[in-house]
Amino acid sequence: MTAWLLPENVEDVLPPQAWRMEDMRRALLDLFRDRGYQLVIPPLMEYLDSLLTGVGADLDIKTFKLVDQLSGRLMGVRADITPQVARIDAHLLAANAVNRLCYAGSVLHTQSDGFHRSREPIQIGAELYGAPEVDADLEILTLMLQSLSACGIRTLQLDIGHVGVYRALAQEAGLNGDLEHQLFGALQAKDSSAVAVLTGGLPTVLHEAFATLPQLYGDRGVLREARARLPQLPAVMAALDTLDALDAGLAGVDAAYDLAELRGYGYHSGVVFAAYTGGRSHAIAQGGRYDEVGRVFGRARPATGFSLDLRELATASADA
Repeated sequence: MTAWLLPENVEDVLPPQAWRMEDMRRALLDLFRDRGYQLVIPPLMEYLDSLLTGVGADLDIKTFKLVDQLSGRLMGVRADITPQVARIDAHLLAANAVNRLCYAGSVLHTQSDGFHRSREPIQIGAELYGAPEVDADLEILTLMLQSLSACGIRTLQLDIGHVGVYRALAQEAGLNGDLEHQLFGALQAKDSSAVAVLTGGLPTVLHEAFATLPQLYGDRGVLREARARLPQLPAVMAALDTLDALDAGLAGVDAAYDLAELRGYGYHSGVVFAAYTGGRSHAIAQGGRYDEVGRVFGRARPATGFSLDLRELATASADA
């Protein structure tokens, strides 16, 4: 008799872990409300073309799909809440306003993100729409750090990158198709040898720039080094200006800068960041800027935000 078995990487949450997660959910939503963020509760499932808008192939693979018996249209169970919040910002809230929104709810993945990780994260986060300035990125990044502190995470490593650096170099080099895909993977893996081989046919200045990216990881000194070693392309310098401004605003925070960090490259449009704790190989919280997420809804507005998984957060705080 196996009726009690659950699917792989799907599990019940038992006391006292369930209470710990609920306490965190309440504390975080109270923090968001104190900072001026308004709560939204999107549906668990909706039409697939809305759920997958502007977020790349990764989310498509993770999304459970089903046919709506009323309309005959294909639907999906959400694997990420951000596209839903973008839809709400685009169509249900005041146009041209700065909207601060927050949410909390379960998402479902067809595949887990790693060994022993749940396929049903409980996602909680905050998003800021309509503010293109670096101050908005700093506000979101600061709120993420405050959220982790409120949940008892005292020791963490903050990694910050900017996809605009690689994007500008790739555009200047005219990369596309298989070469860009392979180079993207090599940079993510920090495989300097593969990067050198893949860019061997490019002009020397671009070949050296791509070869340099995996080496540009460390404290704020990396930003100075990047200005000296990378081509003086306007988009590259603008990205470094943004990172310099963030660094100045995060005075006293231990941050590492990684200019080969391309997590969410097909989704994010600017700054990306992630927080790690307790020697874990995966991020406890992550976010960044994604200005294109609302384009299909008719409002490609500036947008930045972050999210956490309450399951992971509760486990990490218990281990702290």
